[in-house]
Amino acid sequence: MAPSTHTVTNQPPPLVGYDVFAADRALAEAVVRHVEPGLLDEVRGELTALGQAAGSAQVREWGAQADENPPRLRTHDRYGHRVDEVEFHPAWHRLLGKGVSSGLTAAWNRPAGHVRRAAAFLVWTQADAGTCCPLSMTHAAVPALRTDPELAAEWEPRLTSVIYERELRPAHLKAGVLFGMGMTEKQGGSDVRAGTTAARPLAEDGAYELTGHKWFCSAPMSDGFLVLAQAPRGLTCFLVPRVLPDGTRNVFLLQRLKDKLGNRSNASAEVEFDGTWARRVGEEGRGVRTIIDMVAATRLDCVLGSAGLMRQAVAQAVHHCEHREAFGGRLVDKPLMRNVLADLALESEAATTLALRLAAACDDGGEQERALLRIAVPAAKYWVTKRCAPLTVEASECLGGNGYVEESGMPRLVRESPLNSVWEGAGNVQALDVLRALTREPGALDAYLREVGAARGADHRLDAAIKQLLTELADLEGMEARARRLAERLALVLQGALLVRFAPSDVADAFCASRLGGEWGATFGTLPHTLNLAAVVERARPAP
Repeated sequence: MAPSTHTVTNQPPPLVGYDVFAADRALAEAVVRHVEPGLLDEVRGELTALGQAAGSAQVREWGAQADENPPRLRTHDRYGHRVDEVEFHPAWHRLLGKGVSSGLTAAWNRPAGHVRRAAAFLVWTQADAGTCCPLSMTHAAVPALRTDPELAAEWEPRLTSVIYERELRPAHLKAGVLFGMGMTEKQGGSDVRAGTTAARPLAEDGAYELTGHKWFCSAPMSDGFLVLAQAPRGLTCFLVPRVLPDGTRNVFLLQRLKDKLGNRSNASAEVEFDGTWARRVGEEGRGVRTIIDMVAATRLDCVLGSAGLMRQAVAQAVHHCEHREAFGGRLVDKPLMRNVLADLALESEAATTLALRLAAACDDGGEQERALLRIAVPAAKYWVTKRCAPLTVEASECLGGNGYVEESGMPRLVRESPLNSVWEGAGNVQALDVLRALTREPGALDAYLREVGAARGADHRLDAAIKQLLTELADLEGMEARARRLAERLALVLQGALLVRFAPSDVADAFCASRLGGEWGATFGTLPHTLNLAAVVERARPAP
């Protein structure tokens, strides 16, 4: 045995064995804020159990295993029969099963369902973001199917089930199912109306035969898919079951799996339809209208997913700096490092607070809340998902060279960080959707202004930002070219208003000074030194 040359010291312990939910003060407070008191003990109990699982060494190991062993495509069995299946590591199934059993597809029929699910989604993202894709698609399929009461009655109980059954067999024989989605095609991308997949009506009422392709098919191992195709009267939404009621496999030809930058544990596929049986969802020619509520739900999940990644990155950075010493003291106590950590913590808390507010609007369901969602979801999707990548990179740098090493887990967060900005419509799509809400739905802006107006008078920088935003909105010249700027300002002002109302004064003060007041540089760690940054960092500490 080689002689020992030194004793290992000054290395932070792993951040495991803690409650991911309870350690996130911003998230825990948002749950209290948005859940009725009579339900609070039940909801907190659920989230505590999930938070403890997400922070356990066992689940962290499952996440690493699922990421290190990506899914494999198996097109044929040993006898040459076409099977088109995706094989996953056992850790993937354990993670996905835990997500299903924890209610991550069961929001629609439970009191405070969207808030409790949103908090759980944010927590579970920190265990492994890959399994959150099928959980999101399955959850989001419900409002689309509700446009057809017969289909909803058949499928919704299985979609909202807390039972995970991985085997492919007829859906009516399963207690729980998963759904995927396919909208984009090679020639169209985000322009889904340019799709060429054809839907030919069959003799059976509502049944069609599909011929064509999908360039990105999310969660290809699922039991059913919502897809868009061109019917005789135009673009239409269809339900494509993976296995037909008689037990035969539907024609669902998996051409290849995407080799992605991140999200490695999850499968995304290219799929061909060649005489594929499908059932129409909604009216012919109204495919976008039918599927739009599904898209809105998945966009909110993109916000939640990014908030979860940011929170985990901040937790890892603060934990490291609490335990690492350099230049005569703990890193967390060094003024410049404290500035960086506080800046990261502000970004994370603002994302979490906004995401949970939007989930609460989904639970409310009132006209004003629906109007707020119409403008706030694309604005939040645009801004929060774009902040994720720079935050995770900066948080990794807090660990120094260790943060660039796979064993730290930080590179996995960095690779995952751009994903939610791309999925469900990239930045320009979201910014243009904000413009559509502004120009076509005046109630959306009214609802937004009522929401931010609730914080008026509490911070002069927020008041000035609201006034400046109104001036920008009144200028109609070059609106499309300014769409990103408008989406950014709408998101920041809304975040500022929520923090002023609900966050500790030190957090709200620092956010308004930097994001709204202009006392901020181009990188993290450039907050005014006069702020109480120690209190901001302490609030972000993931105390095991």
